[in-house]
Amino acid sequence: MVETVQGREVTIVFDGKRCVHSRNCVLSHPEVFVPNVQGEWIYPDAASAAEVIRLGQNCPSGAIRVLRNDAAVGSDAPPVVNTLRVRENGPLALEASILLGGVAQEGPRATLCRCGASANKPFCDGSHTAAGFTATGEPAVKESAALALRDGVVDVQPMPNGPLKVVGNLEVVSGTGHTVNRVTQAFLCRCGHSANKPYCDGSHKAAGFVAE
Repeated sequence: MVETVQGREVTIVFDGKRCVHSRNCVLSHPEVFVPNVQGEWIYPDAASAAEVIRLGQNCPSGAIRVLRNDAAVGSDAPPVVNTLRVRENGPLALEASILLGGVAQEGPRATLCRCGASANKPFCDGSHTAAGFTATGEPAVKESAALALRDGVVDVQPMPNGPLKVVGNLEVVSGTGHTVNRVTQAFLCRCGHSANKPYCDGSHKAAGFVAE
């Protein structure tokens, strides 16, 4: 369910289906996102517009978007450097101007399932926890040349019963913030079985992975 709450300066759009419960919002500004209450729980005016926009920028899944009411850019400004952050035992956090199969997405952030268990593929829905998914957030560094351009559009193309093909300028970043690869195209494991995570090694075929 998508909730839209308008304040004096900014409007918060919350997409619960995209939320992976990173809890950045309720931990950094519990007066804006009030946890564990019945009824209203989002208060855009409880912090400055700049702080609320920062909450949107820090939401890895894109579940929180913050729009300025004066039509200036809020939390949806595209990044200067496109990144794919590998979360320990969890999803891939993408920050870029995102296309999904060629269709523009709202907001520059998304978390992509890599355990194979999400019911909201290609996005993460938190299923990796119950599935007991384990995968390092510190993949081996690959030798790679600096990208001529570091921003721009990234197209996420789910391959039927296979990996996610991503096309665009992208820096793969470890959980501790190190750039471990630079690509303009990559095939990312989303079945959870690759021995070369976060990249596909063809294991989805033997695993009988099924996904659109």
